[in-house]
Amino acid sequence: MRLQISKGEFMKNWQVAERSTSPKSTINSLTGVLLRTSDADNTVLLEATDLKTSIKCVSQGVLVEEEGEAVLPVKLVGELFKKAPTNVFTVSITDGKGTIIAGRNRYRFTTYAPREFPKLPVSESASFFCATTASELLRAVSEGTVACTTGEEFPKYLGTAFFQLRDGEMRVVATDGRRLSLSKCQPVRSGENHDFLLPIAGVRELQRLLAAIDGESPIEVLMESTLVFFQMGSMEFSVRRVDAAFPNYENILNPQTTTTMDIDRHDLIGALERVDVIVRDFSRMVLIRLSPEGDLVLTGKAPETGAVEEILDAKIEGESLTVAFNVAFLLEGLKALYGDRVFISFNGPDGQMTMLRPGEKDFLYMAMPIKINPNEILRDEMDEEDEAEMPD
Repeated sequence: MRLQISKGEFMKNWQVAERSTSPKSTINSLTGVLLRTSDADNTVLLEATDLKTSIKCVSQGVLVEEEGEAVLPVKLVGELFKKAPTNVFTVSITDGKGTIIAGRNRYRFTTYAPREFPKLPVSESASFFCATTASELLRAVSEGTVACTTGEEFPKYLGTAFFQLRDGEMRVVATDGRRLSLSKCQPVRSGENHDFLLPIAGVRELQRLLAAIDGESPIEVLMESTLVFFQMGSMEFSVRRVDAAFPNYENILNPQTTTTMDIDRHDLIGALERVDVIVRDFSRMVLIRLSPEGDLVLTGKAPETGAVEEILDAKIEGESLTVAFNVAFLLEGLKALYGDRVFISFNGPDGQMTMLRPGEKDFLYMAMPIKINPNEILRDEMDEEDEAEMPD
């Protein structure tokens, strides 16, 4: 095999394939990228897998001088590709030995046998799930997975994203047991009602792939009993499904509310980030006081750090309420939500908090509050009053 490679376009595809390898694996072929060449259309097919996810992508930016195939070790060859001193270089491989020639410089390396590379799944027999655009799928996945945990926890669904197709509407849902996020989108085309669970690590890589392509690029989603395929132009990304049942999340979508608030999302994020400066090494708790026709007051304190009070303008309706939350949970939901304003409903001091886009129902983020002692709140209020009355 002999190739003349132009860095720009080829390296974009190489780095995509590189992320799907398993660099710590004891199986050599899983630590490399398989290159298959075709001089008929002057392209190179790159394949990589960690056995949970797989990628196939066709790369331009190459001149195929001699056909062949080889598995190139990512740790060594990937570094040489990135640091090659010229923008165009030649790669030749014969009998498992490779050479990179960049200008007057020459680098030699050993490759792995293609026969040892696992056969990647094919999508020919997979059934159609839906077709959408890169931007819509990216929005749904980004918003819908914000409540997911990244740890290896039990039950299995805690580390997954639930994709559900129902009557032409696709939903992406995730939960960590204390929060729930749900995003909806309308596919361009949809198949029969179905659902599947994907590991969050694979979904995060899907997000990176979607973010790197044009937002109007068409995406087709196919599925079979153990795998889901995402086809995007000359690239096909597959993720192994998680064999577990996702809970009936609709049972906890409680419509009851006692207090609602419409507020500028960016202002609230800024205030919460400043509160977090004080509380992040202690309890990470923010106390929220809502007064109808009044201000929103955020307070936080840490014994060895200090205290903070933030006052914001907001449209508040319903009952007066004092409630506490993990400040990180609030920030993650707000930052995932697309839009300038956020509508937040509360169900008393012990019920769930729900975030929505004002006037829309295509994204929902729910979190449970921290239980607080009413006597502690009263003492804090008395301390504040005492400080306000102290003479200068």
